[in-house]
Amino acid sequence: MTHLGRLLAIPLIGLAVQFGSVRLGFLDAHTSQSNVFAAALGSLAATLTLPSDAGLFDDLVLKWNGDFSWAPATADSDPVTRFGDEARSVFGPIPDGACAGPQSRPLGLEVDGNSVEVEPNVAKPGSPLEFAHRDARGQLVKWTSVVAKCDKPSLAGGVTFCGLNSRIARVKRDHVEWLFLCRKSSNDLEVHAQPYWTQADPRFSRYSAIGYNDITGEIAFIDGRKDRDVFDWSERFPPPGGKSYQDEMGRREAEELYDKTFEVNCVSCHDNKKPAIIDPHMQQARVGFSGDRHDARTTAFSLGSFLPGRVAKADAPFRVVGSGYAVAHRGAMRNANAFAIKGHPCFACHSLTTLESGRRFAADATGMSPKVRDPTIGQTVAIAQEKAALQMVQDHRTKWASEFGEGGIMPWMLPNHGGRLSEGSRQLSASEWEQLSACAWGSGGDICGFRPLFTSCPIPGESVDTFVPFDFSVAPKPTVNGNEHSAIRLTWRYLNGYGAVPERDNVRFDVAVKLEDIPSSRVSPDLSDYPGLDETKSAIALGPGVIVSRTAGNVLLIRNASFEGHRRWTDAPATRETRRYSIAVPTVCGKRYLFRILPKRFCFENSGVVSGKRDYLAFYDTVCAD
Repeated sequence: MTHLGRLLAIPLIGLAVQFGSVRLGFLDAHTSQSNVFAAALGSLAATLTLPSDAGLFDDLVLKWNGDFSWAPATADSDPVTRFGDEARSVFGPIPDGACAGPQSRPLGLEVDGNSVEVEPNVAKPGSPLEFAHRDARGQLVKWTSVVAKCDKPSLAGGVTFCGLNSRIARVKRDHVEWLFLCRKSSNDLEVHAQPYWTQADPRFSRYSAIGYNDITGEIAFIDGRKDRDVFDWSERFPPPGGKSYQDEMGRREAEELYDKTFEVNCVSCHDNKKPAIIDPHMQQARVGFSGDRHDARTTAFSLGSFLPGRVAKADAPFRVVGSGYAVAHRGAMRNANAFAIKGHPCFACHSLTTLESGRRFAADATGMSPKVRDPTIGQTVAIAQEKAALQMVQDHRTKWASEFGEGGIMPWMLPNHGGRLSEGSRQLSASEWEQLSACAWGSGGDICGFRPLFTSCPIPGESVDTFVPFDFSVAPKPTVNGNEHSAIRLTWRYLNGYGAVPERDNVRFDVAVKLEDIPSSRVSPDLSDYPGLDETKSAIALGPGVIVSRTAGNVLLIRNASFEGHRRWTDAPATRETRRYSIAVPTVCGKRYLFRILPKRFCFENSGVVSGKRDYLAFYDTVCAD
């Protein structure tokens, strides 16, 4: 279905009718063309006189509009709860983390081309737990009491290199998906033949959740608390912020589950324009296997298509949602770039970044070592740290998996063919790697084609967000909710359709209202007569709890108007149709009402709030009966 709000970028213009004693109109701020209406006001219950009734005027505005004018994600100051409210406002409902449910998979362990499980060795007295090695057909190859190395050690750092039986869950609804990782790990970062590492044991040590919208590139991260050593995936993991603003029990439970400090910089690894890391450890079929569709190991050991392939492009949208997370990691995020070297064989399929996809993952994928000519002191230290991390990974990798081993799955990314190792493509040359590594460390110059990794918060009604308000109208209302005072109601329609999330709730409207005497000529107002754009935007600087205020020039500001019926701190019901918005103000005889309506998006990251560049103007003349 086509929505008019997506097609019409300006208020309607060019229509005029005359009925009686009230004139109202709309003026497009960009064309200076007006749309004038008139309607008979009729009998009024009560009207106000300014300035003597100015205080009552503002009180009535707050009373009539306050319940439906509020900033999203301001109900609670707890960092976890606020994160959840922000995430729901962008991604819609957040599912429970269910690592053991039908939408989840275990992550296996491979050693010398065989799968490994911790099982009782019934051939030995007492059936001790040992590592059972089985080939792709499921046939037992051998038992070992120790696994010191594996074919696909983890690149994450700070977790067990050769762990097994962690679980990953993926829940997708339309264009939004959530990934949940229940990761088993040990203090010494080694795997042991103990019950903890069996597939049946629900204990694990690291819990993480990632939300992602595949249209907008919006992504959000939250981890389980870091002072908790053991989680249990047989338990329910409520989403941060609970199911809704009203889910008090879920909100309190989540506050005890998640890390309030956002300690881990998740986006440093989940940086390449998608939620899932591309590396062999995650057992994705596209890397770490031969790439031959007849390969028995791919069928037996990989996750298949459980995690879909996505192509990373340097100009693709990518934005972190979560104000607490963004503040904690603003330095690293501010300096991060995406890059793609034109004509380079690694960039025929994807881009890379100056975070870990370009530094650690690219180095491991190509079997190369980070390198920069004439490095700065800071680069020298950082490269030494990266080399040490990569060496620890290499120390845990089997000879079978190495370049000259029987498996030969290293390097696991080849020029022009990516992860299709069966193609037998050449490896990256030294000069090609020097180019790539220099760019990854921010030293490659113009050849890198650097651009900011994180795209800006979309301005309502501009560029990638094509949804705009429309169908503006003003009409007299004899009463509001049975109140004795008459009112004027400004209405419009709008669908917050960016990203195709039916419950998206991160756009509000600020309305500036200016009252003047009606000129004797009844001429339509000039642009300069309306409340100024800066005056309207000044509402953004006020605290989130301020709904009605006055500027120094006595312009009335009504902040954070949401759609009709959307009461304070309630979740937006799902819809793909436009919603109706309205603002009511008291009637004052003999006054011209000048409205400026400005949409704004709550970004929930370092940029705070962004206002639309196209605002909307309306005027209304009222001459009250004697």
